[in-house]
Amino acid sequence: MNAAATTKPPANSPPRATGVVESFAYDNRIVRAFAIATVIWGVVGMSAGLLAAIQLFFPEANLNLQFVTFGRLRPLHTNAVIFAFIGNAMFMGIYYSLQRLCKARMFSDLLSKINFWGWNAIIVSAAITLPLGFTSSKEYAELEWPIDIAITLIWVVFTVNLLGTIIKRREKHIYVAIWFYIATALTVAVLHIVNSLEVPVTFWKSYSVYAGVQDALVQWWYGHNAVAFFLTTPFLGMMYYFLPKAADRPVFSYRLSIIHFWALIFVYIWAGPHHLLFTALPDWAQSLGMVFSLMLIAPSWGGMLNGLLTLRGAWDKVRQDPMLKFMVVAVTAYGMATLEGPMLAIKSVNSLSHYTDWTIAHVHTGALGWNGFITFSMLYYLIPRLYQTKLWSVKLANYHFWIALLGMMFYVVPMYASGITQGLMWKQFTADGFLQYPNFLETVLQIVPMYRLRAIGGSLYILGTLLMAFNLWRTARAGVFLPEQAAQAASWRTQEAHTAPGPWGHRVLEGKPMLLAVLALVAILIGGVVELVPMFLIKENVPTIASVKPYTALEVLGRDIYIREGCVGCHSQMIRPFRSETERYGEYSKAGEFVYDHPFLWGSKRTGPDLHRIGGKYPDAWHYNHMDDPRSMSSGSIMPRYPWLLTQTLETNSLPARISALRKVGVPYPAGYEDKALAELQAQAAKVVTNLKVGAIKAEPDKDIIALIAYLQRLGTDIKANPAAPTTPATPVKTAQAGAAAPAAAN
Repeated sequence: MNAAATTKPPANSPPRATGVVESFAYDNRIVRAFAIATVIWGVVGMSAGLLAAIQLFFPEANLNLQFVTFGRLRPLHTNAVIFAFIGNAMFMGIYYSLQRLCKARMFSDLLSKINFWGWNAIIVSAAITLPLGFTSSKEYAELEWPIDIAITLIWVVFTVNLLGTIIKRREKHIYVAIWFYIATALTVAVLHIVNSLEVPVTFWKSYSVYAGVQDALVQWWYGHNAVAFFLTTPFLGMMYYFLPKAADRPVFSYRLSIIHFWALIFVYIWAGPHHLLFTALPDWAQSLGMVFSLMLIAPSWGGMLNGLLTLRGAWDKVRQDPMLKFMVVAVTAYGMATLEGPMLAIKSVNSLSHYTDWTIAHVHTGALGWNGFITFSMLYYLIPRLYQTKLWSVKLANYHFWIALLGMMFYVVPMYASGITQGLMWKQFTADGFLQYPNFLETVLQIVPMYRLRAIGGSLYILGTLLMAFNLWRTARAGVFLPEQAAQAASWRTQEAHTAPGPWGHRVLEGKPMLLAVLALVAILIGGVVELVPMFLIKENVPTIASVKPYTALEVLGRDIYIREGCVGCHSQMIRPFRSETERYGEYSKAGEFVYDHPFLWGSKRTGPDLHRIGGKYPDAWHYNHMDDPRSMSSGSIMPRYPWLLTQTLETNSLPARISALRKVGVPYPAGYEDKALAELQAQAAKVVTNLKVGAIKAEPDKDIIALIAYLQRLGTDIKANPAAPTTPATPVKTAQAGAAAPAAAN
């Protein structure tokens, strides 16, 4: 069946004319290359995730090695799964389907090879640099500036190859899958470039050009839409291709596919602020994010229903074909995740779910169910065709399906239970008005069994992936690889003229890819411009506080160590205006407190307590002992040890460059501060050493732990320095620091 004909064209569309038939060949080599990389990186990325999951109930699993602590392993896991496993799967599906939909070989074999080797070289560089602590700390965008540049260049290569193939196509009609591919290529480019603007300090260190609230908004505008346009839109395009092909059925509704596409790409881009509800982000931005998140339900479920209803009359085939089984669960998981996401964006629900494992469960419903299962489905479809044979074992593929499905359930169900437990315990008060569980560790101890169950689920999911890898390897051995698949087609440009009525409506765009690309770009830019521009042009969105000062030289290095060790992966620095949080942590966070934070460190998950008011809460010796052995200070803690911080020498050679870079991004260090920064650093370090002596601890002033302690003791103390200091331009700090939560947000 011709995949390009799986939609239902308008009744008055012109009949296809005959033309000059041309012979050509599809490039299967690039598809196979991405398929092999998909399987390999899938096992690697999932294994890193499993090790990280085990460390949450058995922290000694890192063997006290600096390079595999949870803080460094988590970004490695997310990058390996998202950009290595899912990224290679995306390229695999696009390179296979695009050639057949366009009836044309890829625009350039050379660009295809550069795309493959460049992308996987980027992944290898991520696998090396993230464990070494080279990170920007921005979620899903942790890679440092040289790798960011490489990503940009390779994405340009991919986009040129994509658009070039579309332009030279032989099929005039641009099928719905290609619409999603175009939107993916253009939007990911915009997201990556805007979010990755940074000033280099050294070859592996940079500072974001944005600060505090502005950086948070840009990051989650990027982070949410990376999920939308890297994990969703390309896979929707592949759903629209592979599902009808495997089921041998036309797409259920052509008109629904049009609504699905345009509504999805326009609405999705607005929803990023729902990751920042009840934070210091202005309320208007939070409300926009919530409203557009709720609107997302309609186009998302329209796409899900379009996929599932395509299988009408093909359920016997679904029962027999494991590829279709995986596809059905993938589309169903997509529907579940895209219903739950908007629900979590409702403020009352978000007040319970945010910073808990509920979010982790939600994310993995999409990652394991939608992206994972649709990738498995494509692999089971493609490998037998690339090797001109049948799948080696349908029974083994069915085992994989049920094991992976069981593994997913063992993962997400305990995380839902864990998340709801966390949210409720954090908010619980006694009849006398005191926190029921004032010690954060009480919550942690309750959810450790859930972490063990999650690890079992992850193990089952990986086991299924290994079964698939073996099955596909045996399939390849049983067949003969077809590197060049011969094809013939008449180009629409050579077709004979005819007098039938021309196309109308949306059908016009489906013959003009550049016009469609421009309109798609406009659709995604509108939401971004409306949300981001006011945050930079209207000062009232980020009122400053006079008592908030830049970090000292020692605190700058301590903050960079905090970033290097991945502490933001477990600790937030954002106290929301709920009574349950102000009672537990202290005064709620203000936008003006973060104006010198490059990047922001609000975090997205509380495996440990919030740290924004940690400054001055404990003596320096407590922090020293806590980093050396957390369980010596908090029995039952699941935090790993950081003994290397006590022995590693603080790197000060780059201090002048760090101060200079921070000045370039807006931190008002005085001219010439670089020349005296080291002396000030040494003086402050000596004070920390003196404080440690009070706790009977003898420490050297030039160790990493000294800088980290200085930074932790600074957190949240600026507004205590001068509680009557006025803010600019209008709001007095006295009002902002009243001590009680905002009435509308009180809990």
